[in-house]
Amino acid sequence: MVDTHAMTLIKSGRLVTAERSFEADILIDGETIWAIGANLEKAGVEIDEIIDATGKLILPGGIDPHVHLDLPMFDTVSSDDHYTGHRAAAFGGTTTVMDFVPQPENGSLAEGVAEWHAKADHKAAIDFSFHMNITRLDAAIEAEIPKLLDLGIPTLKVFTAYNGRLRLQDGEIFRVMQIARQHGMLTMLHAENGDVIECLVAEAVAEGQKDPIWHAKTRPAWGAVESVLRACALAAQADAPLYIVHLNTAGGAEMLRYARERGAPVMGETCPQYLFFSDEELEREDGAKWICSPPMRTRTDQEGLWNSLAADQIQVLGTDHCPFFYDGTTPIEYEGQLVAIPGKELGADDFTKIPNGLPGVGDRLPILWSYGVGSGKITENQFVALTSTNPAKIFGLYPQKGALRPRADADLVIWDPVKRLNYGVQYSRHRTDYNLFEGWPLTGYPEKVFLRGKLIVDGDRWLGQAGEGRFLKRKAGAPLL
Repeated sequence: MVDTHAMTLIKSGRLVTAERSFEADILIDGETIWAIGANLEKAGVEIDEIIDATGKLILPGGIDPHVHLDLPMFDTVSSDDHYTGHRAAAFGGTTTVMDFVPQPENGSLAEGVAEWHAKADHKAAIDFSFHMNITRLDAAIEAEIPKLLDLGIPTLKVFTAYNGRLRLQDGEIFRVMQIARQHGMLTMLHAENGDVIECLVAEAVAEGQKDPIWHAKTRPAWGAVESVLRACALAAQADAPLYIVHLNTAGGAEMLRYARERGAPVMGETCPQYLFFSDEELEREDGAKWICSPPMRTRTDQEGLWNSLAADQIQVLGTDHCPFFYDGTTPIEYEGQLVAIPGKELGADDFTKIPNGLPGVGDRLPILWSYGVGSGKITENQFVALTSTNPAKIFGLYPQKGALRPRADADLVIWDPVKRLNYGVQYSRHRTDYNLFEGWPLTGYPEKVFLRGKLIVDGDRWLGQAGEGRFLKRKAGAPLL
Protein backbone atom coordinates (compact mmCIF):
# COMPACT_ATOMS: atom_id res chain seq x y z
CA MET A 1 0.00 0.00 0.00
CA VAL A 2 1.06 3.59 -0.65
CA ASP A 3 1.69 5.66 2.46
CA THR A 4 -1.18 8.14 2.14
CA HIS A 5 0.89 10.77 3.94
CA ALA A 6 4.06 10.43 1.84
CA MET A 7 4.88 13.51 -0.24
CA THR A 8 6.83 13.08 -3.46
CA LEU A 9 8.07 16.01 -5.50
CA ILE A 10 8.81 15.62 -9.21
CA LYS A 11 10.64 18.80 -10.07
CA SER A 12 11.78 20.65 -13.18
CA GLY A 13 9.91 18.54 -15.74
CA ARG A 14 7.80 19.70 -18.67
CA LEU A 15 4.18 18.74 -18.15
CA VAL A 16 2.30 17.69 -21.29
CA THR A 17 -1.50 17.78 -21.20
CA ALA A 18 -4.15 17.56 -23.89
CA GLU A 19 -4.36 21.37 -23.89
CA ARG A 20 -0.81 22.65 -23.43
CA SER A 21 2.77 21.94 -22.37
CA PHE A 22 4.55 23.90 -19.63
CA GLU A 23 7.44 23.75 -17.18
CA ALA A 24 6.38 22.99 -13.61
CA ASP A 25 6.90 20.89 -10.52
CA ILE A 26 4.31 18.35 -9.49
CA LEU A 27 3.77 17.40 -5.84
CA ILE A 28 2.16 14.06 -5.00
CA ASP A 29 0.40 13.49 -1.67
CA GLY A 30 -0.03 9.74 -1.27
CA GLU A 31 -2.24 8.62 -4.15
CA THR A 32 -3.20 11.98 -5.64
CA ILE A 33 -1.69 15.13 -7.09
CA TRP A 34 -1.51 17.77 -4.37
CA ALA A 35 -0.14 20.74 -6.30
CA ILE A 36 1.35 21.81 -9.63
CA GLY A 37 3.47 24.93 -9.91
CA ALA A 38 6.90 26.50 -9.73
CA ASN A 39 9.37 26.01 -6.86
CA LEU A 40 7.19 23.60 -4.90
CA GLU A 41 10.18 22.71 -2.72
CA LYS A 42 9.26 25.93 -0.96
CA ALA A 43 5.59 25.03 -0.59
CA GLY A 44 5.92 24.72 3.17
CA VAL A 45 5.22 20.99 3.41
CA GLU A 46 7.51 18.16 4.39
CA ILE A 47 8.66 16.32 1.27
CA ASP A 48 9.71 12.68 1.61
CA GLU A 49 11.26 12.17 -1.84
CA ILE A 50 12.43 14.45 -4.63
CA ILE A 51 12.78 13.23 -8.22
CA ASP A 52 14.63 15.50 -10.63
CA ALA A 53 12.88 15.40 -14.03
CA THR A 54 15.06 17.98 -15.76
CA GLY A 55 14.94 17.34 -19.50
CA LYS A 56 12.05 14.91 -19.09
CA LEU A 57 8.34 15.11 -19.81
CA ILE A 58 5.56 14.37 -17.32
CA LEU A 59 2.48 12.77 -18.90
CA PRO A 60 -0.77 11.49 -17.42
CA GLY A 61 -0.80 7.69 -17.41
CA GLY A 62 -2.19 6.18 -20.57
CA ILE A 63 -5.76 4.86 -20.69
CA ASP A 64 -6.49 2.01 -23.10
CA PRO A 65 -10.25 1.54 -23.32
CA HIS A 66 -10.06 -1.54 -25.57
CA VAL A 67 -8.30 -4.71 -24.41
CA HIS A 68 -9.25 -8.40 -24.31
CA LEU A 69 -7.56 -10.27 -21.47
CA ASP A 70 -7.94 -13.97 -20.66
CA LEU A 71 -10.50 -14.18 -23.47
CA PRO A 72 -11.52 -17.66 -24.72
CA MET A 73 -11.37 -17.91 -28.51
CA PHE A 74 -11.60 -20.99 -30.71
CA ASP A 75 -9.65 -23.73 -28.90
CA THR A 76 -7.46 -21.44 -26.80
CA VAL A 77 -7.42 -18.21 -24.79
CA SER A 78 -5.72 -14.84 -25.29
CA SER A 79 -2.26 -15.21 -23.83
CA ASP A 80 -2.26 -12.14 -21.55
CA ASP A 81 -4.38 -12.31 -18.42
CA HIS A 82 -5.25 -9.49 -16.04
CA TYR A 83 -1.80 -9.56 -14.49
CA THR A 84 0.48 -10.05 -17.48
CA GLY A 85 -1.52 -7.67 -19.66
CA HIS A 86 -1.55 -5.02 -16.95
CA ARG A 87 2.19 -5.42 -16.42
CA ALA A 88 2.87 -5.00 -20.14
CA ALA A 89 0.60 -1.95 -20.23
CA ALA A 90 2.50 -0.35 -17.35
CA PHE A 91 5.90 -0.82 -19.00
CA GLY A 92 4.47 1.04 -22.01
CA GLY A 93 3.18 3.94 -19.89
CA THR A 94 -0.47 2.86 -19.57
CA THR A 95 -1.99 2.82 -16.08
CA THR A 96 -5.67 2.09 -16.80
CA VAL A 97 -7.25 -0.47 -19.12
CA MET A 98 -10.82 -1.48 -19.94
CA ASP A 99 -11.76 -5.04 -20.77
CA PHE A 100 -14.95 -6.52 -22.26
CA VAL A 101 -17.20 -8.93 -20.38
CA PRO A 102 -18.71 -11.60 -22.65
CA GLN A 103 -22.44 -12.03 -22.23
CA PRO A 104 -23.13 -15.49 -20.75
CA GLU A 105 -24.87 -17.86 -23.13
CA ASN A 106 -27.66 -18.55 -20.66
CA GLY A 107 -27.06 -16.58 -17.46
CA SER A 108 -27.61 -12.96 -16.53
CA LEU A 109 -25.38 -10.01 -17.32
CA ALA A 110 -24.54 -9.73 -13.62
CA GLU A 111 -23.30 -13.32 -13.63
CA GLY A 112 -20.99 -12.49 -16.53
CA VAL A 113 -19.63 -9.50 -14.64
CA ALA A 114 -19.06 -11.62 -11.54
CA GLU A 115 -17.17 -14.20 -13.60
CA TRP A 116 -14.89 -11.48 -15.00
CA HIS A 117 -14.24 -10.02 -11.55
CA ALA A 118 -13.25 -13.49 -10.38
CA LYS A 119 -10.69 -13.60 -13.18
CA ALA A 120 -9.40 -10.07 -12.79
CA ASP A 121 -9.57 -8.71 -9.27
CA HIS A 122 -6.80 -10.76 -7.66
CA LYS A 123 -4.50 -10.35 -10.67
CA ALA A 124 -4.99 -6.68 -11.53
CA ALA A 125 -1.72 -4.74 -11.43
CA ILE A 126 -3.07 -1.40 -12.71
CA ASP A 127 -6.50 0.20 -12.46
CA PHE A 128 -9.19 -1.25 -14.71
CA SER A 129 -12.82 -1.20 -15.71
CA PHE A 130 -15.25 -3.27 -17.78
CA HIS A 131 -17.56 -2.86 -20.74
CA MET A 132 -20.47 -5.29 -21.26
CA ASN A 133 -21.00 -7.14 -24.53
CA ILE A 134 -24.65 -7.43 -25.55
CA THR A 135 -24.80 -10.36 -27.96
CA ARG A 136 -28.28 -11.69 -27.18
CA LEU A 137 -31.30 -9.50 -26.59
CA ASP A 138 -34.66 -10.34 -25.06
CA ALA A 139 -37.02 -8.70 -22.59
CA ALA A 140 -35.07 -9.95 -19.57
CA ILE A 141 -31.77 -8.59 -20.92
CA GLU A 142 -33.42 -5.26 -21.78
CA ALA A 143 -34.61 -4.99 -18.19
CA GLU A 144 -31.19 -5.89 -16.82
CA ILE A 145 -29.10 -3.45 -18.89
CA PRO A 146 -29.82 -0.42 -16.65
CA LYS A 147 -28.80 -2.46 -13.59
CA LEU A 148 -25.25 -2.57 -14.96
CA LEU A 149 -24.92 0.99 -13.65
CA ASP A 150 -25.06 -0.38 -10.12
CA LEU A 151 -22.02 -2.50 -11.05
CA GLY A 152 -20.13 0.54 -12.36
CA ILE A 153 -20.53 -0.38 -16.04
CA PRO A 154 -22.16 2.34 -18.19
CA THR A 155 -20.85 1.06 -21.55
CA LEU A 156 -22.30 -1.60 -23.86
CA LYS A 157 -20.74 -3.22 -26.91
CA VAL A 158 -22.66 -4.58 -29.90
CA PHE A 159 -21.59 -6.17 -33.18
CA THR A 160 -22.77 -6.06 -36.80
CA ALA A 161 -20.61 -9.13 -37.56
CA TYR A 162 -20.00 -12.67 -36.24
CA ASN A 163 -23.37 -14.03 -37.32
CA GLY A 164 -24.83 -16.63 -34.99
CA ARG A 165 -22.34 -15.79 -32.24
CA LEU A 166 -22.06 -12.12 -31.36
CA ARG A 167 -24.16 -10.22 -33.86
CA LEU A 168 -27.37 -8.41 -33.12
CA GLN A 169 -29.76 -7.40 -35.88
CA ASP A 170 -30.12 -3.71 -36.67
CA GLY A 171 -33.43 -3.43 -34.85
CA GLU A 172 -31.90 -4.98 -31.75
CA ILE A 173 -28.92 -2.63 -31.92
CA PHE A 174 -31.35 0.27 -32.24
CA ARG A 175 -33.19 -0.97 -29.14
CA VAL A 176 -29.93 -1.22 -27.16
CA MET A 177 -29.14 2.36 -28.18
CA GLN A 178 -32.56 3.52 -27.01
CA ILE A 179 -32.09 1.90 -23.60
CA ALA A 180 -28.58 3.34 -23.37
CA ARG A 181 -29.88 6.84 -24.15
CA GLN A 182 -32.58 6.58 -21.49
CA HIS A 183 -30.03 5.77 -18.81
CA GLY A 184 -27.06 7.91 -19.84
CA MET A 185 -25.07 4.93 -21.11
CA LEU A 186 -22.77 4.68 -24.15
CA THR A 187 -23.03 2.09 -26.92
CA MET A 188 -19.83 0.85 -28.55
CA LEU A 189 -20.00 -0.90 -31.92
CA HIS A 190 -17.88 -3.27 -34.03
CA ALA A 191 -18.69 -2.27 -37.62
CA GLU A 192 -18.38 -4.94 -40.33
CA ASN A 193 -20.97 -6.60 -42.57
CA GLY A 194 -21.53 -10.05 -41.10
CA ASP A 195 -23.73 -11.28 -43.94
CA VAL A 196 -21.15 -10.53 -46.62
CA ILE A 197 -18.36 -12.04 -44.52
CA GLU A 198 -20.28 -15.31 -44.05
CA CYS A 199 -20.86 -15.61 -47.80
CA LEU A 200 -17.28 -14.86 -48.77
CA VAL A 201 -15.71 -17.12 -46.13
CA ALA A 202 -17.86 -20.03 -47.31
CA GLU A 203 -16.85 -19.39 -50.93
CA ALA A 204 -13.14 -19.13 -50.09
CA VAL A 205 -13.12 -22.34 -48.05
CA ALA A 206 -15.02 -24.21 -50.77
CA GLU A 207 -12.41 -23.09 -53.28
CA GLY A 208 -9.52 -24.14 -51.03
CA GLN A 209 -8.38 -20.57 -50.41
CA LYS A 210 -7.12 -20.88 -46.84
CA ASP A 211 -3.96 -18.71 -46.65
CA PRO A 212 -3.94 -15.79 -44.16
CA ILE A 213 -4.53 -13.17 -46.87
CA TRP A 214 -8.02 -14.58 -47.32
CA HIS A 215 -8.90 -13.36 -43.85
CA ALA A 216 -8.72 -9.83 -45.28
CA LYS A 217 -10.21 -10.72 -48.66
CA THR A 218 -13.31 -12.21 -47.04
CA ARG A 219 -13.88 -9.11 -44.90
CA PRO A 220 -14.08 -6.37 -47.57
CA ALA A 221 -13.36 -2.77 -46.66
CA TRP A 222 -16.69 -1.68 -48.13
CA GLY A 223 -18.44 -3.77 -45.50
CA ALA A 224 -16.73 -1.76 -42.78
CA VAL A 225 -17.45 1.56 -44.50
CA GLU A 226 -21.16 0.95 -44.94
CA SER A 227 -21.47 -0.54 -41.46
CA VAL A 228 -19.95 2.57 -39.89
CA LEU A 229 -22.45 4.78 -41.71
CA ARG A 230 -25.32 2.42 -40.90
CA ALA A 231 -24.37 2.45 -37.21
CA CYS A 232 -24.11 6.24 -37.20
CA ALA A 233 -27.55 6.43 -38.83
CA LEU A 234 -28.99 4.17 -36.10
CA ALA A 235 -27.41 6.38 -33.43
CA ALA A 236 -28.82 9.53 -35.05
CA GLN A 237 -32.30 7.99 -35.19
CA ALA A 238 -32.08 6.79 -31.59
CA ASP A 239 -30.55 10.14 -30.54
CA ALA A 240 -28.06 8.02 -28.60
CA PRO A 241 -24.30 8.42 -28.25
CA LEU A 242 -22.22 5.88 -30.17
CA TYR A 243 -18.51 5.00 -30.12
CA ILE A 244 -17.18 3.08 -33.14
CA VAL A 245 -14.34 0.80 -32.10
CA HIS A 246 -11.20 0.05 -34.13
CA LEU A 247 -11.84 2.07 -37.30
CA ASN A 248 -9.62 0.45 -39.94
CA THR A 249 -10.50 2.20 -43.19
CA ALA A 250 -10.18 5.72 -44.53
CA GLY A 251 -13.77 5.37 -45.74
CA GLY A 252 -14.97 4.48 -42.26
CA ALA A 253 -13.27 7.56 -40.87
CA GLU A 254 -14.94 9.61 -43.61
CA MET A 255 -18.33 8.20 -42.66
CA LEU A 256 -17.69 9.14 -39.04
CA ARG A 257 -16.79 12.68 -40.09
CA TYR A 258 -19.86 12.85 -42.36
CA ALA A 259 -22.13 11.82 -39.49
CA ARG A 260 -20.53 14.16 -36.94
CA GLU A 261 -20.80 17.12 -39.30
CA ARG A 262 -24.52 16.43 -39.54
CA GLY A 263 -25.03 16.34 -35.80
CA ALA A 264 -25.02 12.61 -35.16
CA PRO A 265 -23.81 11.88 -31.59
CA VAL A 266 -20.93 9.63 -32.65
CA MET A 267 -17.24 9.18 -31.82
CA GLY A 268 -14.50 6.85 -33.02
CA GLU A 269 -11.33 4.98 -32.17
CA THR A 270 -8.52 3.51 -34.22
CA CYS A 271 -5.56 1.32 -33.27
CA PRO A 272 -1.82 1.24 -34.03
CA GLN A 273 -2.05 -1.80 -36.31
CA TYR A 274 -4.21 0.15 -38.76
CA LEU A 275 -1.78 3.07 -38.83
CA PHE A 276 1.40 1.09 -39.43
CA PHE A 277 0.54 -2.14 -41.26
CA SER A 278 -1.44 -3.16 -44.34
CA ASP A 279 -2.97 -6.31 -45.76
CA GLU A 280 0.40 -6.87 -47.45
CA GLU A 281 1.59 -8.29 -44.11
CA LEU A 282 -0.87 -11.16 -44.49
CA GLU A 283 1.00 -12.26 -47.63
CA ARG A 284 4.14 -12.93 -45.58
CA GLU A 285 5.21 -16.42 -44.58
CA ASP A 286 4.36 -15.46 -40.98
CA GLY A 287 1.22 -13.59 -42.03
CA ALA A 288 -0.82 -15.20 -39.24
CA LYS A 289 0.88 -12.81 -36.81
CA TRP A 290 -1.08 -9.95 -38.34
CA ILE A 291 -4.53 -11.55 -38.29
CA CYS A 292 -7.05 -9.50 -36.35
CA SER A 293 -10.63 -8.42 -36.91
CA PRO A 294 -11.22 -6.13 -38.60
CA PRO A 295 -8.10 -6.68 -40.72
CA MET A 296 -5.43 -4.24 -41.82
CA ARG A 297 -6.22 -2.46 -45.06
CA THR A 298 -4.19 -0.52 -47.61
CA ARG A 299 -1.52 2.15 -47.34
CA THR A 300 -4.15 4.61 -48.56
CA ASP A 301 -6.30 3.68 -45.59
CA GLN A 302 -3.33 4.27 -43.28
CA GLU A 303 -2.92 7.78 -44.69
CA GLY A 304 -6.62 8.51 -44.30
CA LEU A 305 -6.63 7.41 -40.66
CA TRP A 306 -3.56 9.52 -39.88
CA ASN A 307 -5.23 12.53 -41.48
CA SER A 308 -8.34 11.94 -39.36
CA LEU A 309 -6.25 11.78 -36.18
CA ALA A 310 -4.42 14.97 -37.07
CA ALA A 311 -7.74 16.73 -37.74
CA ASP A 312 -9.21 15.53 -34.41
CA GLN A 313 -11.90 13.60 -36.29
CA ILE A 314 -11.03 10.36 -34.45
CA GLN A 315 -11.10 10.79 -30.70
CA VAL A 316 -9.17 7.84 -29.26
CA LEU A 317 -6.24 5.54 -30.01
CA GLY A 318 -6.92 2.19 -28.31
CA THR A 319 -5.27 -1.13 -29.11
CA ASP A 320 -7.82 -3.97 -29.23
CA HIS A 321 -5.04 -5.88 -27.42
CA CYS A 322 -5.83 -9.58 -27.76
CA PRO A 323 -2.54 -11.48 -28.05
CA PHE A 324 -1.86 -15.08 -28.99
CA PHE A 325 1.35 -17.03 -29.37
CA TYR A 326 2.56 -17.33 -32.95
CA ASP A 327 3.88 -20.80 -32.10
CA GLY A 328 2.12 -22.06 -29.00
CA THR A 329 3.99 -25.36 -29.12
CA THR A 330 7.26 -23.69 -28.07
CA PRO A 331 7.45 -22.26 -24.52
CA ILE A 332 8.79 -18.81 -23.69
CA GLU A 333 10.15 -17.67 -20.36
CA TYR A 334 7.91 -15.24 -18.50
CA GLU A 335 8.87 -14.06 -15.01
CA GLY A 336 11.12 -17.06 -14.54
CA GLN A 337 8.62 -19.68 -15.69
CA LEU A 338 8.18 -21.47 -18.99
CA VAL A 339 4.83 -20.72 -20.61
CA ALA A 340 3.22 -22.11 -23.76
CA ILE A 341 -0.39 -21.38 -24.76
CA PRO A 342 -1.96 -22.68 -28.01
CA GLY A 343 -1.98 -19.86 -30.55
CA LYS A 344 -1.91 -19.04 -34.22
CA GLU A 345 -0.51 -22.44 -35.19
CA LEU A 346 -4.06 -23.74 -34.67
CA GLY A 347 -4.87 -22.27 -38.09
CA ALA A 348 -1.66 -23.27 -39.86
CA ASP A 349 -3.68 -24.76 -42.74
CA ASP A 350 -6.88 -22.73 -42.49
CA PHE A 351 -7.23 -18.96 -41.89
CA THR A 352 -10.67 -19.48 -40.35
CA LYS A 353 -9.05 -21.28 -37.41
CA ILE A 354 -6.37 -18.67 -36.66
CA PRO A 355 -7.21 -16.86 -33.41
CA ASN A 356 -8.04 -13.23 -34.26
CA GLY A 357 -5.96 -10.78 -32.28
CA LEU A 358 -2.65 -9.02 -31.72
CA PRO A 359 -0.43 -7.81 -28.88
CA GLY A 360 -0.36 -4.03 -28.52
CA VAL A 361 -1.19 -2.62 -25.08
CA GLY A 362 2.48 -2.01 -24.22
CA ASP A 363 3.39 -0.75 -27.69
CA ARG A 364 0.80 1.98 -28.08
CA LEU A 365 2.51 4.96 -26.42
CA PRO A 366 6.14 4.31 -27.43
CA ILE A 367 5.24 3.62 -31.07
CA LEU A 368 2.81 6.53 -31.40
CA TRP A 369 5.33 8.89 -29.82
CA SER A 370 8.19 8.04 -32.17
CA TYR A 371 6.17 7.65 -35.35
CA GLY A 372 3.31 10.07 -34.66
CA VAL A 373 4.76 12.93 -32.62
CA GLY A 374 8.34 12.31 -33.75
CA SER A 375 7.38 12.43 -37.42
CA GLY A 376 5.16 15.49 -37.03
CA LYS A 377 1.90 13.69 -37.84
CA ILE A 378 0.36 14.72 -34.50
CA THR A 379 1.38 17.07 -31.70
CA GLU A 380 2.45 15.99 -28.23
CA ASN A 381 -0.80 17.44 -26.90
CA GLN A 382 -2.86 15.41 -29.35
CA PHE A 383 -0.84 12.38 -28.23
CA VAL A 384 -2.01 12.90 -24.65
CA ALA A 385 -5.58 13.58 -25.76
CA LEU A 386 -5.79 10.42 -27.88
CA THR A 387 -4.15 8.06 -25.40
CA SER A 388 -5.31 9.39 -22.03
CA THR A 389 -7.52 12.46 -21.66
CA ASN A 390 -10.14 11.73 -24.32
CA PRO A 391 -10.75 8.14 -23.19
CA ALA A 392 -10.94 9.38 -19.59
CA LYS A 393 -13.65 11.86 -20.59
CA ILE A 394 -15.59 9.56 -22.93
CA PHE A 395 -15.65 6.68 -20.46
CA GLY A 396 -16.48 8.64 -17.32
CA LEU A 397 -13.13 8.76 -15.53
CA TYR A 398 -12.16 12.42 -15.94
CA PRO A 399 -10.72 14.25 -14.03
CA GLN A 400 -9.82 11.40 -11.66
CA LYS A 401 -7.84 9.91 -14.55
CA GLY A 402 -6.31 11.40 -17.68
CA ALA A 403 -5.49 14.74 -16.05
CA LEU A 404 -2.54 16.57 -14.56
CA ARG A 405 -4.33 18.67 -11.95
CA PRO A 406 -4.74 18.79 -8.17
CA ARG A 407 -6.85 15.99 -6.66
CA ALA A 408 -6.49 13.78 -9.75
CA ASP A 409 -5.01 10.34 -9.22
CA ALA A 410 -1.21 10.47 -9.43
CA ASP A 411 -1.04 8.20 -12.47
CA LEU A 412 2.07 9.67 -14.05
CA VAL A 413 4.71 8.83 -16.61
CA ILE A 414 8.14 10.40 -16.57
CA TRP A 415 9.02 10.24 -20.26
CA ASP A 416 12.54 10.48 -21.62
CA PRO A 417 12.08 12.20 -25.01
CA VAL A 418 15.61 11.46 -26.23
CA LYS A 419 16.05 7.84 -25.15
CA ARG A 420 16.87 5.64 -28.15
CA LEU A 421 16.32 1.91 -28.47
CA ASN A 422 15.42 -0.79 -30.94
CA TYR A 423 12.00 -1.98 -29.84
CA GLY A 424 10.58 -5.49 -29.70
CA VAL A 425 9.78 -8.44 -27.44
CA GLN A 426 12.63 -7.49 -25.12
CA TYR A 427 10.83 -4.26 -24.18
CA SER A 428 7.14 -4.97 -24.80
CA ARG A 429 6.71 -7.65 -22.08
CA HIS A 430 3.48 -9.05 -23.46
CA ARG A 431 3.10 -12.72 -22.62
CA THR A 432 3.54 -13.90 -26.16
CA ASP A 433 6.38 -14.92 -28.47
CA TYR A 434 6.44 -12.03 -30.96
CA ASN A 435 6.01 -8.30 -31.37
CA LEU A 436 4.66 -6.57 -34.46
CA PHE A 437 7.23 -3.78 -34.14
CA GLU A 438 10.30 -5.97 -33.66
CA GLY A 439 13.48 -4.01 -34.41
CA TRP A 440 11.76 -0.66 -34.93
CA PRO A 441 14.02 2.21 -33.78
CA LEU A 442 12.39 4.49 -31.21
CA THR A 443 13.27 7.90 -29.82
CA GLY A 444 11.41 8.62 -26.60
CA TYR A 445 10.36 6.08 -23.98
CA PRO A 446 8.85 5.81 -20.48
CA GLU A 447 11.42 6.06 -17.71
CA LYS A 448 9.22 5.85 -14.60
CA VAL A 449 5.54 4.99 -14.26
CA PHE A 450 3.43 5.77 -11.19
CA LEU A 451 0.06 4.23 -10.32
CA ARG A 452 -1.77 6.41 -7.80
CA GLY A 453 1.55 7.73 -6.52
CA LYS A 454 3.32 4.38 -6.29
CA LEU A 455 6.31 3.79 -8.57
CA ILE A 456 5.49 0.57 -10.42
CA VAL A 457 7.97 0.78 -13.33
CA ASP A 458 11.49 2.14 -12.86
CA GLY A 459 13.44 1.74 -16.08
CA ASP A 460 13.49 -2.00 -16.73
CA ARG A 461 12.47 -2.88 -13.14
CA TRP A 462 8.95 -4.05 -12.33
CA LEU A 463 7.84 -2.86 -8.89
CA GLY A 464 4.11 -3.50 -9.25
CA GLN A 465 2.23 -6.52 -8.04
CA ALA A 466 -0.89 -8.53 -8.70
CA GLY A 467 -3.95 -7.36 -6.82
CA GLU A 468 -3.02 -3.70 -6.32
CA GLY A 469 -4.98 -2.51 -9.36
CA ARG A 470 -8.45 -1.21 -8.51
CA PHE A 471 -11.71 -1.68 -10.34
CA LEU A 472 -13.07 1.70 -11.41
CA LYS A 473 -16.84 1.97 -11.03
CA ARG A 474 -17.91 4.43 -13.68
CA LYS A 475 -21.07 6.52 -13.77
CA ALA A 476 -23.58 7.33 -16.48
CA GLY A 477 -23.69 10.62 -18.33
CA ALA A 478 -20.17 10.95 -19.69
CA PRO A 479 -19.82 13.70 -22.32
CA LEU A 480 -19.84 13.38 -26.08
CA LEU A 481 -16.56 14.70 -27.51
